[in-house]
Amino acid sequence: MDNIVQFFQDNLVFRICLDAYFALLVISFIVFLALKIKKVFILVIIGIFIGVINWFANAVDLEISKYIYSVFFGFYLLICIILAAPEIRKLMDVQKKADTRANMIVSSTEATKEAIVEAVFHMSSTKVGALITIEQHNSLDQYAERAIQLNSDISKELLEQIFIKDSPLHDGGVIIRGNKIVCAGAYYVLTQDESIDKTMGSRHRSAVGISEITDSLTIIVSEETGAVHVATAGCMVAIDNKSGLMEYINLFLGK
Repeated sequence: MDNIVQFFQDNLVFRICLDAYFALLVISFIVFLALKIKKVFILVIIGIFIGVINWFANAVDLEISKYIYSVFFGFYLLICIILAAPEIRKLMDVQKKADTRANMIVSSTEATKEAIVEAVFHMSSTKVGALITIEQHNSLDQYAERAIQLNSDISKELLEQIFIKDSPLHDGGVIIRGNKIVCAGAYYVLTQDESIDKTMGSRHRSAVGISEITDSLTIIVSEETGAVHVATAGCMVAIDNKSGLMEYINLFLGK
């Protein structure tokens, strides 16, 4: 290694050409990073690559490359923070969900489950959009606190009135705990999963988003098609009929 470094130090013209090449390489990767990179782990790889270039530039005393690196490294860190912001926020939400209610779970009655199923498929038949999240072990208080508090008994009629198109709570989500509607008008972090169908709207993406960071079950009714889906554990499944939805709820909540 010492011989290689000495070779570069003794050959001025070659060193200048190499310096310009590395400077161009660093700039090209910074531009590529700003325009193309979407995955956080790739940012780490790019950072390591730039670090290796900087080490080599210092070892053979490439002045231009060292200057370019010093100017753009701060820019690279800023880009990392901007692109990683959704993941950072998700990580913070995952930490918050450590507030569990393992010893305080409120079970839903059969009447509550039936009211949910009936409301969902009535809204589906009339193409009324809905977003209903059922809490399990992980507390959803951090979302409920920013929504409209209800603490109301669950009924088919109340759920339908919340999501009726003229309602101010129509666009948000309902959080259910046991036999109570805790709140309405709740908003969640949208999923960043690129495998989700591009035709899916914000309801579906927020449903998958909350299922990625809590153990909740969310039921979605599409306002455009009336289609019913459920989201849990980061996955979304289409539901065709009432018995299928009831089976899913019983599997999730237990009979």
